Amino acid sequence: MPIGYRKERACRGAASFEMRITLRFSASMRGLNLKPSRVYQTASALLESQSISQVPPWYKTIGSVPPSEILTRTQPIQHRESNGRPRTKKASKLFKPQAIVYEEDRIRQEFFRDHPWELARPRIVLENDGRDGQRCDWSRIAQPGRPLTGESVVQRQLWLMHNQQMSKNEAYDKARKEFYALRQEEEIERRIAKEEAEYVGAYFHKGALEVGMELEDKSFEEWKAWATKEIEAANLQRQGAYTGVGTESEEAALLEEGDETIEEPAAAMVA
Repeated sequence: MPIGYRKERACRGAASFEMRITLRFSASMRGLNLKPSRVYQTASALLESQSISQVPPWYKTIGSVPPSEILTRTQPIQHRESNGRPRTKKASKLFKPQAIVYEEDRIRQEFFRDHPWELARPRIVLENDGRDGQRCDWSRIAQPGRPLTGESVVQRQLWLMHNQQMSKNEAYDKARKEFYALRQEEEIERRIAKEEAEYVGAYFHKGALEVGMELEDKSFEEWKAWATKEIEAANLQRQGAYTGVGTESEEAALLEEGDETIEEPAAAMVA
């Protein structure tokens, strides 16, 4: 066999092997568009087949410095510290941002769970700008120019925990008692101001609680009247049912007595 023929056959075998590898790779990567990553190979094939006559200006640069590209998606850096155990399962919330938690959140949640009606008090949303610590002195719970709210208890408790080394429960009890004392003073001042105004002839309309109680009483009276009618109708229906049963039994008894009276004369004639 000539040497040239053997070389040509070997080249054809290598080319066919490379083609099979390429087809297998393309089949395994089906669904991915690999044309942008193979622009250099495409341009080389076009130049060899003389489909384009002029070499592109980027040809040598792309050939010497090919783009570094991988076909797998990179995973973001995990912010939480690992506990030493290997992770065998992919996190389901991989791309979800982590929750931002502050120390005051649990204190605030505990206070409003114990005092839910504090949330019903009207308040101005724009009164906090995030820099209260620069202007407020939480060594006392009352602050000039700032209304007394549940946030005052939260900041006061936090100050006691950090500056007087109190435990969470001790600081909460102390801040809560101070809050109750100031609330009581506010209620006394409000009641005295109302009495003074009424003494000089002021008239106050009904409050929200009074209006609500009147509406509730009205609804209760309407329901009471409706319930009374329903009870009377149910009693009449029950009495009618009992009366119907009694009349049917009486009619059956009368029919039996009539049959007996008809049969008695016939028996006498036979005798």
